[in-house]
Amino acid sequence: MIYVTGDTHGDITRFKSSEMKKLARGDTLIITGDFGFIWNDSKQEKAALKRLAEKNFRIAFVDGCHENYDLLEKYPVDKWNGGKIHLIEKNIFHLMRGQVYTIEKKKIFAFGGGHSQDIDFRRNIDWWEREMPTHQEILDGIANLKEHNYKVDYVITHEPPASLKECLGVDVLEHLEVHAFFEDIIKNCTYKKWFFGKCHIDKHIPLKFYAVYDCLYPLK
Repeated sequence: MIYVTGDTHGDITRFKSSEMKKLARGDTLIITGDFGFIWNDSKQEKAALKRLAEKNFRIAFVDGCHENYDLLEKYPVDKWNGGKIHLIEKNIFHLMRGQVYTIEKKKIFAFGGGHSQDIDFRRNIDWWEREMPTHQEILDGIANLKEHNYKVDYVITHEPPASLKECLGVDVLEHLEVHAFFEDIIKNCTYKKWFFGKCHIDKHIPLKFYAVYDCLYPLK
């Protein structure tokens, strides 16, 4: 099985919830950004990653707006299920921007990154410009979608598409190139469902969009 959940922000207790007990050996959990366990390289953080590495399921995450990109980019780049990853542990993967992965015979397009709403408070402390998707990453995403004939089963992002931002009340005045890219995906690609984590709510926006936070959504 494949499951999707929202931002974990380095909170190990999220993995002790009754929802997480649904995960069985060989399953894959996809986190829609702000994984948070690669943040300060502390002893506590290393211990938490070790505990996650002992899980009998896989953990795959797109990057969000609260990641330490200096640490994240030190991990080796590898290939997994058709797309590039940063290999964190044997069962923990960072899904890199614009890649398409085939998991349980389902094609999943992943695109992390976005804009921090708290940027003014973090800019000189723990904010990385690399949270913003680059033009080249968008071009790579377009090329990979084209290779799959613009057809995937699921889209996993951190940011919501621009057309949903106003109704969700998130970053209404912020317009990035990636938002325009997501609108192009809506118009030009075929997909069943789109999951995103930035809003910290669980909400279904008909017909295909899901803001994800605490809930665990199975991809059937």
